[in-house]
Amino acid sequence: MQTQTGSAATIKHIPPMSTAPAGFSIETDLPQGFAAFYRPLHQTFTARQQHLVATRHQVLAASQQGRKPQYLPASEAQGNWWIEIPDWVRDQRNQMTGPADDHELCVKLLNSGSPAVMVDLEDSMANEFPLTLRGIENTIAMYYGELTYVDQKRGGNVVGIKPSNTVLWTRVRGLHLSQAGIYDEPTSAALFDLALLVYKLDFARLKHPLAIYISKSESAAEGLWWRDVFQAVAEAKGLDKHAIKTMALVEAFPFAYEIEEFAYNLRDHLLGLNLGRWDYMASLIDYNLEDPNWVLPDRNTIPHDIAFFQNLRERIPEVSHRHGLLAIGGMTALFPDRSNPELNARAMAVLEADKRNESNALFDGAWTGHPDQNAIAVAQFPAPNQGFKRKPGANATPNLLPSIEGVGQKTETGTRAAVRTVIRYRHGYLSGLGASLLDGFMEDLATDRIYRLMIAQRIRHGMHGAADVTRFFDEELAKLLAEPAAQDPAEAEKFREARRQSEAMITGGYHDPI
Repeated sequence: MQTQTGSAATIKHIPPMSTAPAGFSIETDLPQGFAAFYRPLHQTFTARQQHLVATRHQVLAASQQGRKPQYLPASEAQGNWWIEIPDWVRDQRNQMTGPADDHELCVKLLNSGSPAVMVDLEDSMANEFPLTLRGIENTIAMYYGELTYVDQKRGGNVVGIKPSNTVLWTRVRGLHLSQAGIYDEPTSAALFDLALLVYKLDFARLKHPLAIYISKSESAAEGLWWRDVFQAVAEAKGLDKHAIKTMALVEAFPFAYEIEEFAYNLRDHLLGLNLGRWDYMASLIDYNLEDPNWVLPDRNTIPHDIAFFQNLRERIPEVSHRHGLLAIGGMTALFPDRSNPELNARAMAVLEADKRNESNALFDGAWTGHPDQNAIAVAQFPAPNQGFKRKPGANATPNLLPSIEGVGQKTETGTRAAVRTVIRYRHGYLSGLGASLLDGFMEDLATDRIYRLMIAQRIRHGMHGAADVTRFFDEELAKLLAEPAAQDPAEAEKFREARRQSEAMITGGYHDPI
């Protein structure tokens, strides 16, 4: 876990770094030979990872002190280099996403007919070691077409994966995370996930090259770390050093300024860039936390085409298509619900408008998280992609910090909704869920982080006092404890712990992604 502001007493309830259980041994509890495979990778790359994490903290501190991220000076990275996209990945009009530890959802996503599925070991999963191992096992079974689940709603039938041309991506944990319990010192969680997945996979059984999603990048220099990691892991497996392919999420404010240079550094592996808008919104708040002009309105009063998103939507396809890369849009948080026709219709209408906007911005595809969303999402994009079109006069270096004056509403009701959401989300997290459907919205670690940061900045800039926010937490917890779901004493205590952790993370200054 990264160092944060706030006293140890204040943040004692924050979830710890993912740790292997007591007595765990890499020699005996993971596949034979993995310890020897992994040790040199750890020795080469974890120190570099830790250095990059420390650099992130310096950039964050500088931004909060007024020295904001900027575009990089001219270089060969901004020249006329080109990526040749292979045929297997040309159609990415929709990438369905879901947590790797959920057997049923993973099978349903692969059977949805979507051009691609991104199975997730990161934001939509609780960062707990047993769940990570389960997610990797499920991912391997997905690559082999062998994952199944028991359909309890339909007589207990066993449902498997139907043959298809769906491209399967795996999102490993981000560079910012460390994994404890493997050695005496932490190791890079991203490196561990990738290495274990590669070591266990039989590449002869894959229908396309191993495709990895990179999350939470913050600088062009991190592209060099990933390049070297991909090549070292591949060569350790006995593969060609360029065997692993990747897409990268644009989820951090400073990274948005350096995506072209990052892409250049990773050009032997990179196939596309994706706008991870919810983490990006959280990062915007974090890097501008001290700016009184950047107190965001209630989240659900922020339009999907707000300028700070729309300007980045112009930059990502322009940079991507200039170099032959695909550009993938973000996730629509409002989910369909077949049992609620009114909500279902609204969710589909929001989805269609959102994906049409992304297509008009020249994105080649988007993310969704529910099988019912696939057909509408795919229909908004030309097949198989935009043909690397570029808008005449498109601005590759737009203003990434436009004014938010007059956007949305800032209300106590909105703050209370954020408080209620972070308590409910953390309750789900303590139950092993990295993503929870709350009031029709799919909330994961990224949206939880948005709400916590929104509350923090409202305290910082005087919209509410810290005592007011504590009262909101007390009152919203009381409402939750009165609901049927909290009548079990164990669940009630879990809600109380969720409330303790959530407020501690806010008041203790713990704003990093977990």
